[in-house]
Amino acid sequence: MEESFVRATQQIKNVLREVLRLQPPEQALVIFDTQAPLARLLTSIYRDALPEGVFVDFDSLSSAEVMDLIQGLKPHDLVVMVQSTNFRLNEFRIRIELFKRELKTIEHLHLERMDASQFDTYFESLAYDPAYYRTFGPKLKADLDRAQRVVVECEGTELIYSGGLEEAKVNIGDYTGMKNVGGTFPIGEVFTEAKELRLVNGQAKIFAFAGDDHRVRMFEPFLVNVHEGILTAATDAPPEFQSILEKIRLDEEVWVRELGFGMNPALDKQHPLNDITAFERQRGVHLSLGAKHGLYPKPGLNRKDGRYHVDVFVDVKRVLVDDAVVFQNGRYYETGLTT
Repeated sequence: MEESFVRATQQIKNVLREVLRLQPPEQALVIFDTQAPLARLLTSIYRDALPEGVFVDFDSLSSAEVMDLIQGLKPHDLVVMVQSTNFRLNEFRIRIELFKRELKTIEHLHLERMDASQFDTYFESLAYDPAYYRTFGPKLKADLDRAQRVVVECEGTELIYSGGLEEAKVNIGDYTGMKNVGGTFPIGEVFTEAKELRLVNGQAKIFAFAGDDHRVRMFEPFLVNVHEGILTAATDAPPEFQSILEKIRLDEEVWVRELGFGMNPALDKQHPLNDITAFERQRGVHLSLGAKHGLYPKPGLNRKDGRYHVDVFVDVKRVLVDDAVVFQNGRYYETGLTT
């Protein structure tokens, strides 16, 4: 654990330098709690990485006291939140308040969900390679933005997206030109969805999904059928997945919405994390099921009415964008070179 601690400290220092661009006279405030073991470990790592930082225990302060600390910071100062669950000020998440004040932000969420066996994986997922993320992220976004046809292949199946995709969003640690700097860590994702949801058809195999408690479940890959953008069948799926589908169908169609490409090389089937927000970054493909997706408005799907956004992870072998391979056997491709 000591070697892992030292490595994680160096990785956090690299994130502060390469991603947040923290430099004097910018200050750092770390708001933490001590409920989860991983939260305590991560706080210790930040103490080593930010020896001049101010550290406060969220559970020892009132909401007013937390706000006083935040209000005392200047634009471009940094706030790090190390959270066993997630911090809120009244009904609002703190991150909204931070971005309003132009404060840089690192948010670690739901650390209580990770088992001790996953701590090293979590630390490794915080590593930041700018050459990798800033090469393959923009390239993948450009490929998806101009795509007319995308095929997600599993063993013996194809899920086909026709008619183009929405403008892809990136989470690759490059905030150049953006108003908000920072976000939820670990990072590493490019995501989009079909412009016309009914032009998504075919089959895929799922190896993991989030349960009602937002923790990841992993299974032998099972088949799902998609017809005109709706998941219509999953006959060999485990009972818990069938239960989720039944719950969604009580309120809305099981739309296949988000098409997400995780890029974090530390996360995969062999190196999972229980927290769904973190595992979304696993290097591969994930989809969302249900009508809810606030970033991409669709005719007939009111943003406020959609209730469900259930993430599922595809046992993907290959992804083709307009017949060009962009992902195969766990690696992204760019001009013939693999990651």
